[in-house]
Amino acid sequence: MTPEIRYTITPHHPEAHLFRVSCTVERPDPSGQIFRLPAWIPGSYMIREFSRNIVTLSAEAAGRRHSITKIDKNTWRAAPLAAGRSLTVNYDVYAWDLSVRAAHLDQTHGFFNGTSVFLSVDGQTDRPCLVDIRAPAGADDWQVATAMTPATSLKGGARIGGFGLYRADSYDELVDHPVEMGRFTQAVFKAGGVEHEIVLTGRHDCDLDRLTADLTRICDWHIRLFGKPAPVERYVFLATIVGDGYGGLEHRASTALLASRKDLPYRGMRGMNKDYRNFLGLCSHEYFHTWNVKRIKPAAFTPYDYACENYTRLLWAFEGFTAYYDDLALVRSGVISAADYLELLGQTMSRVLRGSGRLKQSVAESSFDAWTKFYRQDENAPNAIVSYYAKGALVALALDLQLRTQTGGKRSLDDVMRALWKRHGKTGIGVAEDGIFAIVEEIASDPSAEEGRRLAEWLRRAVSGTADLPLARLLRPFGVNCRSDTSAKAPVLGVRMASGPEAKIASVFDGAAAQAAGLSAGDVLVAFDGLRVAAGDVEDMLTRRKAGETVRVHAFRRDELMEFDVTLAAPRADTMKLTLQEKPEPSVRTLRKGWLGL
Repeated sequence: MTPEIRYTITPHHPEAHLFRVSCTVERPDPSGQIFRLPAWIPGSYMIREFSRNIVTLSAEAAGRRHSITKIDKNTWRAAPLAAGRSLTVNYDVYAWDLSVRAAHLDQTHGFFNGTSVFLSVDGQTDRPCLVDIRAPAGADDWQVATAMTPATSLKGGARIGGFGLYRADSYDELVDHPVEMGRFTQAVFKAGGVEHEIVLTGRHDCDLDRLTADLTRICDWHIRLFGKPAPVERYVFLATIVGDGYGGLEHRASTALLASRKDLPYRGMRGMNKDYRNFLGLCSHEYFHTWNVKRIKPAAFTPYDYACENYTRLLWAFEGFTAYYDDLALVRSGVISAADYLELLGQTMSRVLRGSGRLKQSVAESSFDAWTKFYRQDENAPNAIVSYYAKGALVALALDLQLRTQTGGKRSLDDVMRALWKRHGKTGIGVAEDGIFAIVEEIASDPSAEEGRRLAEWLRRAVSGTADLPLARLLRPFGVNCRSDTSAKAPVLGVRMASGPEAKIASVFDGAAAQAAGLSAGDVLVAFDGLRVAAGDVEDMLTRRKAGETVRVHAFRRDELMEFDVTLAAPRADTMKLTLQEKPEPSVRTLRKGWLGL
């Protein structure tokens, strides 16, 4: 059966960063077909107005121009058309966003997410789609990388890695398969019986053997956690490698990644450095999303409404729980050591403690306000919001530790995730706003119904309140010491500096010395006690001072030179250090092994 919706996408003018796209509807609405371009992309919770990148748009029917009118910011309506006639919309998309969210095109490569380039057809989004992915003129050595299914049975059908026709069962599926094209490095490996592919675009010196070996162990662990078979027949990591970058976005059978060259392993590298560890954590995070958020979804996301915000208070579970499991998978799979994992966990705890926003906003509120606050952070963000990623990960940790402790290791957050997978991921039924609490109560009721109710109620308070979590106490039964690191002696201003050539303040923390003196975000520091200060000098100058000293600071605010007397403060006890107890008792070793797999 011929699909009703057919797309063609061509790198039309790579030097001008223009994709030419067409959308053909075999049976358009005779009263006037409506087309829409999404305003956001799932996984990145901000209205991005992708339609602003459409440069030209026109329609044709039977080879003749057909009237089409824009009726709002991302919607067009074609004029009525006689029954039995097909309709084609042609348009150019400007693609110069080098991120994981949109589209990018130049003479070296092309990348796009479907939400940036493919119009949806009102009333027909459930129909199957064909997309003809074409090469730019003269690019005979370009390849294609995508998890989309090649339409091999059709004339012009693509084969994996080639240009031609690809198919999707619906518009949702079509836009959930990002595409990379160009000259790239790739490697294939198997995990859990499933073929995986890693694609690296950009200059690099990566040791692909090391990378694929580590990814194999990580992906294997994820699949074992939820149980075979994996929900994909093939999975693709699409990584754009740049001088300085970091980011990822999940899709149903792939992920788009942005990474720095230094994040990749190189031949002869010994051990595990922090940059590579962070890259593996990013890969693990996006891979876990294959289950959690791509298939286990909030009810608010079933189905997605691409035109507007889709509100949920559950991102603390869908992003926060994923942020907990991303690094946990590294240690459980044996890719990093327990000491490495505890260092990462301490960094997450410290990151949450440093922002007073955690005392003002709950992770449930942060989830709901992702569209207006978390994804639109300004200079006051540390003082006003909490990350549903970071604190959500700590909620997951606290929940996991309590489940393991009260059941003697018989139950854990793993059981909660498997229950969510069985009831929601496999069935496609969205998770209600109170659905996770009910599953936690059920899983925690193994020793007693009262314990189940208690833990579910604790979780409700943890995600709707702003109290700090009792992590030091919860970690103790696992033989983990948790304390604040008091080794830092230098006084502090209480600011976060911006990157760049100037000593510019990015944020001023509530109650800090800088705030008390009147310094503000955007101020450019130029002198301490009459001595010039440049970017990178601030910490060195502070090491020569003591808490309680007053420093005369000169700074430019806009174009005005201002003076401030800053009384330096002692460093806050917000850097957490976690260590393993030596020679723990057998019961402690058992709990620790169940948790860390060591």
